Amino acid sequence: MPKRIPVITRKMVENLLPPRPLDSHKGMFGAVMVIGGASGMIGAPLLAARAALKMGAGSVHVGLLTENAPEMDTVQPELMLHNAMTALEQIKASVIAIGCGLGTSKEAQILLYEVLKRKIPVVLDADALNLLATNPDLQNDLQNRTHATVLTPHPGEAARLLGCEITQVQNDRVAAARQLADLFSCSVVLKGADSLCITKDGKLLVNNTGNPGMSSAGMGDVLTGMIAAFIAQGLSADDAMLLGVYLHGAAADALAEQGTSIGMTATDITEWARWLLNQLGTNRQT
Repeated sequence: MPKRIPVITRKMVENLLPPRPLDSHKGMFGAVMVIGGASGMIGAPLLAARAALKMGAGSVHVGLLTENAPEMDTVQPELMLHNAMTALEQIKASVIAIGCGLGTSKEAQILLYEVLKRKIPVVLDADALNLLATNPDLQNDLQNRTHATVLTPHPGEAARLLGCEITQVQNDRVAAARQLADLFSCSVVLKGADSLCITKDGKLLVNNTGNPGMSSAGMGDVLTGMIAAFIAQGLSADDAMLLGVYLHGAAADALAEQGTSIGMTATDITEWARWLLNQLGTNRQT
């Protein structure tokens, strides 16, 4: 990685979330909506939603595609579960995260179309990116958005979006990340070892937190929920991305220091990220 790329540091992100007033209430910290969960993939949006809740969002709604979806998350009953289209029609959210376990069905495509039309910040991950890669009309909708959007592709998803091979992305990750940001006028995090973040105005940063223990299912879902939570609490999409990416990797590093490099789970990351977030000065009161 070229040394000239600035590194995301703790000092850079530790004061991004402002102190909370003593008379705080949930309405002050935004409402996150997570859309996803096609048949067999309900866990993905639930992981994202749980992460959003534990990163401080005031409330979190989950819109599920699958038929016979559960009415409650028994692990995290604070989450509010809905039919996906009903959630979009009835819930007023501060930010929408879409793609986790979304699938690529016609219904998923319609949901993504509806989300891209919303005049609020959006975080796109997983199958939302796969749908974009194969649908020029959705790409056009994304390019025409006036509100903040964050793309969170791994190298495979980036390659599909750019119409190239994964090796091309990995051989020049900087160029790939810049191309995605320019193509879609978005903030972008290209995930992987030394994740690259490009802000809406084109500033490039690299994240050095994280380790191989993160090579397990659900890690990207958790990151998506974290970024959405920080946007809901009033951060810009760029600042939310930087804080989320740094904290996501830092939580994995804390776990590794405790001797849990093998068998690290996305749920573990959420718990440690919450602890670390509260060490960054964000639990101050005014």
